[in-house]
Amino acid sequence: MKKDVAVIGAGMTLFRRRLKETGKELSYLAAKMAMEEAGIQKDDIDMVVMGTAPDAFDGIHMKGENLLDGAAGAGKPYVRVFNGGGTGVFAPIAGWWHVASGVADVCLVIAEEKMGSCYPHPQTAFRHIWDPILDRPLKPNLVWLFAMEMNRYMTVHNIKKEDIARVSVKNKRNAVGHPCAQLADPHITVDDVLNSEIMAWPVQRLDISPPSDGASALLFCSEDVVRQYTDDPVWIDGVGWSIDSTMWTNRDLYFPRYVSKAAKMAYKMAGIHNPRKEIDFAEPYDPFDYKELHHMEGLLLCDKGEAPILTREGVTQRDGDLPICPSGGLLGVGNPIAATMGQKACELYWQLSGKAGKRQIPDDPMVGVGQAWGDIMQMATVIAMRRG
Repeated sequence: MKKDVAVIGAGMTLFRRRLKETGKELSYLAAKMAMEEAGIQKDDIDMVVMGTAPDAFDGIHMKGENLLDGAAGAGKPYVRVFNGGGTGVFAPIAGWWHVASGVADVCLVIAEEKMGSCYPHPQTAFRHIWDPILDRPLKPNLVWLFAMEMNRYMTVHNIKKEDIARVSVKNKRNAVGHPCAQLADPHITVDDVLNSEIMAWPVQRLDISPPSDGASALLFCSEDVVRQYTDDPVWIDGVGWSIDSTMWTNRDLYFPRYVSKAAKMAYKMAGIHNPRKEIDFAEPYDPFDYKELHHMEGLLLCDKGEAPILTREGVTQRDGDLPICPSGGLLGVGNPIAATMGQKACELYWQLSGKAGKRQIPDDPMVGVGQAWGDIMQMATVIAMRRG
């Protein structure tokens, strides 16, 4: 019989372009914060889930095993999960299923990324993700691939570039309240984004989140023992994930159908029938500014093509009717791929437990949803949390 699962603690390191700490040390720091918040000791943890992206970043093959000492995993059941950018929400999903299934009463989930070790740039780690016959001869990179998707989205819905730039402005300003933020900017304007360097049209430098080092952690607890640690738990209400075909050329990129499938799976589990009315805030994955809009629509929080309008009208501001990325997201806080669990899952817990500090959403939120996205524009992971 499936057990209810609660979040009882979270932790997050600084996010920076290059940190002196090793991946093990970053994992330790994040885990220590989560354990101290929950009032839990290492011996209380039944198992550990590690989420971390390509081995090429750290330069260590099978780096999940290398990280386990810093992650409190030695001598315990331990597993690494990874599905590209989707890991930031898939890692907590893996923690959820180990507790929900009864395998563990207390599960520590850590997400780590050390992108600064990859020279000359983390982009080089993705040279070999492409089909060797169909894609690799074109010498693709992720920026121009996402530029095609952004262009398609803008073209289908006749979206103005300035409406997309508003996302970058909002998130970098939101990040001013985040103690871990890498690129917070209280003074950024739409003109700053529109005048930034063109990378691959229509993508410009300030449309993109930065590569980062960092780690985050969550502690999951079974309904059977949760009252030992808290009287006001935040519950995992629903989870979902879906992956589309690797053949991105065969898909119409204007709508992320895989996100909508993952969202429907999570909403069904959570008993959410009208996402727009029943969800108080959301943390969609925003490695590029257009992706926040794309993913809002995939999460069924608005109609197709409506997300830019809601953003322009202020609906998605932290004090708006539907706050989106109140953490500052990847655009403002940083993008250490797996460790973005800090914005996409830890932030849900902090907001719902009233611990978000300067980032706290007004009006006492009850339900939040987080989402991550990865691989070659094909992987979606979704988690919904509810205050107890």
